Parts: sequence; structure tokens; C-alpha cells
Amino acid sequence: MFNYFRKELEWGGRKLVLETGKIARQADGAVLVSYGDTVVLCTAVGVRTPKPGQDFFPLTVNYQEKTFAAGKIPGGFFKREGRPTEKEVLTSRLIDRPIRPLFPHGFRNEVQVVATVLSHDLENDPDVVAMIGCSAALTLSGIPFFGPVAAARVAYIDDAYVLNPTSEQLKTSKLDLVLAGTVEGVLMVESEAQELSEDVMLGAVTFGHAAFQSVIQTIIELAEHAAKDPWALVETSDAEKALAARVDALARAGITEAYKETKKQVRQEKIGAAKKATAAALTAEGLDADKAKGLFKELEADIVRNAILDTGLRIDGRDTKTVRPILAEVGILPRAHGSALFTRGETQALCVATLGTGQDEQIIDALEGEYREHFMLHYNFPPYSVGEAGRMGSPGRREIGHGKLAWRAIHPLLPSKDKFPYTMRVVSEITESNGSSSMATVCGTSLSLMDAGVPLLRPVAGIAMGLIKEDRAFAVLSDILGDEDHLGDMDFKVAGTSVGVTSLQMDIKITSITPDIMKVALDQAREGRIHILGEMAKALTSNREDVAATAPKITIIQVPKEKIRDVIGTGGKVIREIVENTGAKIDIEDDGTIKIAASDDTKAQAAIAWIRGIVAEPEIGQIYTGKVVKTAEFGAFVNFLGAKDGLVHISELQQGRVNKTTDVVNQGDSVKVKVLGFDDRGKVKLSMRVVDQTTGADITDTVGAKAGGGREGGGREGGGRERGPRDNDQAAQ
Repeated sequence: MFNYFRKELEWGGRKLVLETGKIARQADGAVLVSYGDTVVLCTAVGVRTPKPGQDFFPLTVNYQEKTFAAGKIPGGFFKREGRPTEKEVLTSRLIDRPIRPLFPHGFRNEVQVVATVLSHDLENDPDVVAMIGCSAALTLSGIPFFGPVAAARVAYIDDAYVLNPTSEQLKTSKLDLVLAGTVEGVLMVESEAQELSEDVMLGAVTFGHAAFQSVIQTIIELAEHAAKDPWALVETSDAEKALAARVDALARAGITEAYKETKKQVRQEKIGAAKKATAAALTAEGLDADKAKGLFKELEADIVRNAILDTGLRIDGRDTKTVRPILAEVGILPRAHGSALFTRGETQALCVATLGTGQDEQIIDALEGEYREHFMLHYNFPPYSVGEAGRMGSPGRREIGHGKLAWRAIHPLLPSKDKFPYTMRVVSEITESNGSSSMATVCGTSLSLMDAGVPLLRPVAGIAMGLIKEDRAFAVLSDILGDEDHLGDMDFKVAGTSVGVTSLQMDIKITSITPDIMKVALDQAREGRIHILGEMAKALTSNREDVAATAPKITIIQVPKEKIRDVIGTGGKVIREIVENTGAKIDIEDDGTIKIAASDDTKAQAAIAWIRGIVAEPEIGQIYTGKVVKTAEFGAFVNFLGAKDGLVHISELQQGRVNKTTDVVNQGDSVKVKVLGFDDRGKVKLSMRVVDQTTGADITDTVGAKAGGGREGGGREGGGRERGPRDNDQAAQ
């Protein structure tokens, strides 16, 4: 019934298994990949004929996590998986980036790749497993694909590289790097690092590339048994070649002239005019101008790339290493907790930092379990940033990906929560864009956080590198423009501090690059990063000493664990009362740590005093202010120290005889009491009689003297009717 094939290998200390022929047999390619107890089903389907007039390659990658994979039921009202999570979006991009360059040039058939997580062992992240599975599915499908590719995760623990670390191992690692590539070289890198050197980062890439060669060989062996017949590639016809030659003849001069313009908008206008004139000429000659759309980009690439390789000069007149002019400004928004405007050439990011409390943390419901994130970075790319009018809505995959890249760059430099107990959110609004807005976001985010008073270990900057490669000749470009990104062979982003690299992301548009080219790019990126840090220092060199006046002030106090329930109260009654009456925000942790936040110091101190009163233990001889909560024939119960109750015996209400408790106090009265001691059950015995209710002064000695004099002078008549301290103690007992 099943035409089943299976391949397995020991890899990174665990068994990697690839199976096909049993599940999803109607897909062009389907592979079930297992690593440990993590299982991902990967499928690939291609449409046999392209849509007429389509001038791009419609590849769609969907990575999806099913909560049953971790033995969970989805949260929310509908109890089913809905819109993609951030992790799903990021992993979809992670898979897309290394496979997209490996489809044939000019291939326009729609292809959809789907990776579904069926089981998650909470140790092995499904992302690398999914990348391997999607590569295998495409290799088996018959769809034109110049793979296979493989992927791996690399950690750096105790100065040694670790292949495919578990989630526990990653907690102690200075590096989390994912890479993918072919036999020849690396196609994609994504990483977060704790200020590691360029040599360590390059070593991690080299280590990972060597480590996944056995996986590529396993996919090839599986394909030898189970691959479908390859699709026939459509060769370029003589008519298409003739059209390309005619486009070159008509448009080359105009486009070459346009690329001499250093200003983006003027350049685009001239390119548009050249294309329009060429299309009109083609139509007049009876040729199909619509088919020429894709040829224009090839012509632009040829003009720009050869100009750089021949002259060493770029579109805007710079050499290969020069960074565009930079202007960094901070504190530009009066009510924001921290703000920065970072401008580099025609790219500009407005970054705004907001500080909050633990109640503002983002709750993330992942397959691995629920956790809270206290640092958020949101990147927005409105259409006006490139001079266009377009649809605005929820963030797309690109915005989520760029935001996460900047997040990874900043995250290793953030202070720990115990040193800086704030929740931090940064929003990066890209107000202008012409190359590497994500790296402008890194720079702007670093400045805005320091402007907000966040004690970053060091400032962070980022730079985007490009590559032009023809045969053996190549040029590495620092601080690339948007056109250089689109027409080049590499997008290589490096972020870090003066000490080392914190994030590295690389995407290759050709089949691979060599370690030698990567080393040149990393070294050149470091030079650019140091220069950018110097320009940023003109605005701000380190964090401000205090948070902004508009930000909440957080005070941390520690209480005994057994007192937490007293502070919270039954059903949260006490904590709600404190918040409502003081206006402060209060976060309580299981270890007894309490964080009190308020923009007004008076509110914070009021909440702190209230909490300290609740957790404090009554001391014999001390005087407290309390409230009468209940009256009885034998005395009054007084609440003091927030959650403590004690009894004021009727004999201790005031000097002289008291016939009825309510003659002296009523429920709700505020009174001053002195702690006399504790009864056999630990209940507190209080006295109002020995405390001046106006001043709160202790009048024990005065009361004792008056009582003693009465006994000496009159026996049981007159003053002798007053009880002395000894009598009162006996009565209370």
C-alpha cells in the first residue's frame, strides 16, 4: 500500500530520521523528519504552469505549530490555532531564505512549502528540523530545485562549539546561531551573541557548515530511492533572447545615466522615464513590452554591478568602505521616556522607548510553555518612508523579521531584571528608507534606551554589508543602499558593540560564498560599526543617571514568603485596596519580592508604608495607629499594622471605669494603641488607656502614679474606684 523509504543517521548526539511515502502522498514531495522526539511533516507542491504575465517567483513558505505537539490545548475562546505567532512567522522566513536562491533563474511557477510541527520534545527546536525537512521535500518533489540544503544550530559554551544544543544548554551559551547552506557553502545565517569576536563568529559558521554535510548526503541518498522525475526546464527561446538584446540596446544608455544620480528620488524618476521610453519603442516595433519588465532588472544589475567592479565607485559616488553621513539626536519627544532620531544618508529611524512595570510584560504562550518577555521591540515600515502611498495594517513578515533582528542585537546588552526592574518597549518608526532600516533601528533603539535611563552595558550599532561577485572578482560594500541590496548578491547585517558582535544575519542570493569573503565582510563591518558608534557618541555616550520624570519609579522591597498572602489578602482584597488608595502599581513575586511603581514618589511611599505595616510583627511596648473593626461587651477589636487585629479589653479603653464599650469607641474609629503582650493563643493584647489619643504619647507612668495615689488616699471610695496598672493587667488576662 505504501511505497515507504526511510533514512537515518546519528547527528549531534541524537538520531535524525527522514521518512517518505506514507503520509501526504498527494503532495509533490513529503518528508516526515524526526530529531529526538521532535517531529515535523514537510510538504512541497508546485503548479505546473506559471500564470500568464507573472514576472516574479511566487514561493510561499508556511511553518505552523500545532499545540497538540506539546500536549496542550490552545488558549482563547475558539480553542484552535489561529493567526501565525511571531515564532511561526520568523521560522517561515528562516526556511524561505536559504531555499529561494536555489530555484532556476526565470522560474515563475507557484510553489508552496508547508512545515507542520506534529511533536515537540521541548528539547530540540523544530526550526532546524523543519528546514531540513522542507529541503528534503523539495529534493524529492521533482520541482526544479538546485539543492539539497541542510541546517544546524551552533552554541558556544565554555569556549567550545556545540552542535544542536538543547534548550537547557542554550541557557548557558554565549551564542545561538542557526545557519543553512549547500555542499559548496553557506546561504543563510541568523544569530544572537554576547559580544563575541568576528573570529569566533566565523568559526561558528564554519563549524556548522561542516557539521551538516552528513545531512545533505542523507537527503541525497533518500532522493536516489524516492525522488520523482524532474520537471523539464523551459529554455530561453530565440525570441526571448532577441527581446533581451533589444531592451539592452534601447534602455542601457538611459539607465546608465540615471544611475549617475546620487539622490534616490531623482534616480528613480530617471529610471522610470528610461523604462517608459523603452516600452513605447518596443510597442511601436510590435514587440511585447509586458514581457520586458523582468529584463529591466537584469539590465540594471549588469550596469550597477560592473560599474562597481570596474571603478570601485558606487551609485552614490562612495567607495566600497565609506559609511553615509550620520546624524544622531536624542530627547526629541518631550513626553516620551526616551527617544532618538537616527539618520544615515536617506535612511531614518525614529525610535521611542517606554518604561513600564511587570504588569506590562508580554505573556507568550509557546509550545515550550508560557513565559513573560520584559523587552519588546516593534518595527514599523509605513509606505511614506519610500515616497509611496500604500495600504497600512497589521505588521507583515518583513516588519516582524526586522524587529526581531534588532531585538537580538540589543538583547545581550540589557541589564538583568533584578538590577533594572522595568518592562521596556521600543517602537521604531522608519520615516525614511534607502538601505538597512533594520540596522538604523539597532542604532536608534540603543540611543533611545540610554536616553530613557536604561543602563545598557555598552552602546550597540549595526551596519549592512553587500556583495558584488562575478566569477572570481568580488567587492564587499559597507552600508549598502536599497538598490545595492536588490541588485547585489548578499545582504549581510552585523550588529555589536566596541567589544564584539551581538547579532549577525546573512542572506545569499547566489549559490554560496566562501569563508574568505565572509572574513572580509566581517572585518569591514567592524570598521564601519566602530565609525557609527563614534557618530552616535556625539549624541549620547551612556545611559542617563535617572529615568525620565514621566516614567514610573520602581522601588523593590523584600518580605518573608509567608507574609505574601497577608499582602494579597483573601481574593486579592488587600492588594486591591492598597492600589486603589495609593495609586501605585504593585507586582508580587513568589520569592517575596515586591515591586512598587508610581510616577509620584508620595504614592510609592504610601504603598510601601502600607505593605511594611502589613508584614511587620507587633512589638511589645510599641504604639500603633489602628481602626476599630468590631465592638463587644468585653472590649473592642482594633486592626493595626495593616492586617493585624488585637483586643482592647474594656478595662483598657480609658482611665476610669467604663460601663459600655460603645461609650468610648465605635466601629470605624481611628485609635492609638499600645501592645501589652500576647495571650496563650498568640492573640495581641492592646491598651488605649495608656496612650494619649491626641498626641500618641505613652502615658503609662502618669496613669500608674494617679492610680497609686488614689489607693493611698481613699481606700475603695472616690479615686480608689480607679484601677491601677496591675489591676488592669489582671483584668486583661
